[in-house]
Amino acid sequence: MNIFEYAMQMEKDGEEYYRALAAKTPHKGIQHICEMLADAEVIHYTIFRGLEKREQVTLPDAAGLAGIKNIFARLKEEGPQSVDASQADLYRKAQDIEVKSRDFYLEKAGESTDDREKAVLKKIAAEEQKHYLILENIIEFVTGPGTWLEDPEWYHLEEY
Repeated sequence: MNIFEYAMQMEKDGEEYYRALAAKTPHKGIQHICEMLADAEVIHYTIFRGLEKREQVTLPDAAGLAGIKNIFARLKEEGPQSVDASQADLYRKAQDIEVKSRDFYLEKAGESTDDREKAVLKKIAAEEQKHYLILENIIEFVTGPGTWLEDPEWYHLEEY
C-alpha cells in the first residue's frame, strides 16, 4: 500500500468515525460539528486521490470549519445541556485518530522530495491539528458541567 492509499484509507476511516459519532450524539450542535469534520475528511480523501493520480490539486482553506466557532458560541449561550459526559471517551478516541493522522502526514512530508506533495501533506497535517483542537473544545463542553465548580468565588480562566 503506497502513502496515498494509506492516507485515503485513514481519511475514509475518519469520515466514517465522525458520521457514526454524529449519529450517537444527542446534541444537535455537536452533531453538526461532527458532520463538518466528516466532510473535511472527505475533502482530504479527494486531495490524496488527486495526488495519487498526479492531478493538480487545490487545497481549500479551512473556511468550511469556520462556522464551528459560532456553533460553540451558541452552545455556550444555550447554557448547560443534557449531554452524556461519558461520550467524552468517544471524542478522545477521535483526538487520538487526529494526532496519528497529523504525525503520519508530517513524517511523510519530511520524507517527500516533491515540494508540492510536501506542502499538501503539511497543510493537511495542520488541518488535522485544528480538528484535534475542535474535539478538545467538545470534550470541555460535555465534561464542563461535571468538572467546573460554579460558584461566585470561583471563575473560569478559559471560556468554553
